[in-house]
Amino acid sequence: MRNEDTIQRLYQAFSRLDADTMAACYAPDARFDDEAFSLRGAREVGGMWKMLCEATRAKGADVWQLRWRDVQADGSTGRAHWDAHYRFSTTGRIVDNAIDSEFRFTPEGLIAQQRDRFDFWAWSRQALGAPGLLLGWTPLLHHKVRANAAKNLATYLSNHP
Repeated sequence: MRNEDTIQRLYQAFSRLDADTMAACYAPDARFDDEAFSLRGAREVGGMWKMLCEATRAKGADVWQLRWRDVQADGSTGRAHWDAHYRFSTTGRIVDNAIDSEFRFTPEGLIAQQRDRFDFWAWSRQALGAPGLLLGWTPLLHHKVRANAAKNLATYLSNHP
């Protein structure tokens, strides 16, 4: 039950844009991977959540919605589905993203690994408009989004030691 509680705490905090509580759900050497980020360590993972929560509060709190369901966990793994409705801060476009998360936990109930999966082409069409529609299925755009995400996080972390 402890690991299921960690997942619930993570998404409850995210729904409130409470990045500090989210960061506290992760082990010091946590790993996080999704279509935009590949992160190692609590500083990067927590920094990503802080950056995303701050951007949402600044440019999209009026439309922000998070729903989650199908939370399951055992002694070492877990999973959940979540749906985020938000304004993509770079373009101002509204995005509805459906994400499936898989987790691995430490014996203490902290997240050791999280892998989020979503339809990148569907996301890019919403977030980027015509470029996402035309190029969202290509590795070129996927690589560019990942590079921009890494650059933005590095800049954020350098300004928030």
